[in-house]
Amino acid sequence: MTRAQDPRVNPSILAADFVNMQAELERISTADFVHVDVMDNHFVPNLTFGPQMVERIQATSPVPLDVHLMISDADRWAPGYAEIGAASVTFHWEATSNPVELARKIRDIGARAGVAIKPGTAAEPLFDLLDEFDQVLVMTVEPGFGGQGFMPETMPKLRALYDAARRQGSDVWLQVDGGISDRTIEQAAAAGADTFVAGSAVYGSDNVEAAITRLRELARTASLDR
Repeated sequence: MTRAQDPRVNPSILAADFVNMQAELERISTADFVHVDVMDNHFVPNLTFGPQMVERIQATSPVPLDVHLMISDADRWAPGYAEIGAASVTFHWEATSNPVELARKIRDIGARAGVAIKPGTAAEPLFDLLDEFDQVLVMTVEPGFGGQGFMPETMPKLRALYDAARRQGSDVWLQVDGGISDRTIEQAAAAGADTFVAGSAVYGSDNVEAAITRLRELARTASLDR
């Protein structure tokens, strides 16, 4: 059994100052990854970064990239983000015709492969596939915009994934994204999350390094209650 692991905090640059991106990346040098939300204004009603911008972020970031693709036709586009050099590429279960095949392609290129599910998507179809992925992202808001409120009703789904991973002895990371702050991270950690995307909770702080440390400590303590 290898489920016990230190919590990871991945600040989302969706909450950063885009005009000063390099400086904003330097501010989170003590984070585990930088979370990069790619949106296409089709799968979700918002438009953010494309491959060229992600490639520039990759070239300047002091920490590895955790790319979250909120795009249609992930089968076509996701491998390209692994080729850019992202350490982790997460696509949506709802946006691919063959999630296992896509995850294998991403892994073959050399990146970690993650799969994300929306709040309304059931987790059960993933239970027997956990070892095909390096990470499962449980969205704790509806994808598309930062700054939304945390949805506690997603926690039973997260817990079910954690229990399935524990039964199987799986090393899959369980990530949460949406409304994560020092008021909600403990709830998510207690339900089984070990990887936390935080936007405004990090970038909205006067002391970014201290905010990252506090989130890690809160998650570590809460994980003991599992």
